[in-house]
Amino acid sequence: MMSLQEISDRLEIQDLFARYCFAIDERDWDALDRVFTPDAQIDYSETGGAAGTFAQIKAWLPVALDRFPMFQHMVATTKLDLDGDTARARTILFNPMVHRSAVGEEQVFFIGLWYRDRLVRTPDGWRIAERHEDMAWSHNVPPMGPVPEIPAN
Repeated sequence: MMSLQEISDRLEIQDLFARYCFAIDERDWDALDRVFTPDAQIDYSETGGAAGTFAQIKAWLPVALDRFPMFQHMVATTKLDLDGDTARARTILFNPMVHRSAVGEEQVFFIGLWYRDRLVRTPDGWRIAERHEDMAWSHNVPPMGPVPEIPAN
């Protein structure tokens, strides 16, 4: 049987993942400050993105996602291993996206992946300290130009 602390931790982490999705989908980049630790390491490279520090990725996201007028991030089915004030998680993401080409044509495509996270409890609640995307599958991905470089600090 789960303790009240474990139930609370699981719900808080589930809310953290939802806040990440809404921050990305609403392009509310500052909301990510309440999702990641300031020293977080993020690696989106396996799915065609970039890897870097939280500050680098936060600056990169608006540029990298500009060619996508719409997307939705839906997380589900988290395998969560809690260990006091730290946790490891593997979570499914279903991500439909719309790509806009240089000539304005739009195409819907789909990506399925897993987030692999290391989480820490902070004085402000649970935060993601490490995030890695593991590619699972894709469907109808259009040809795209190269991924923008991480901005120099």
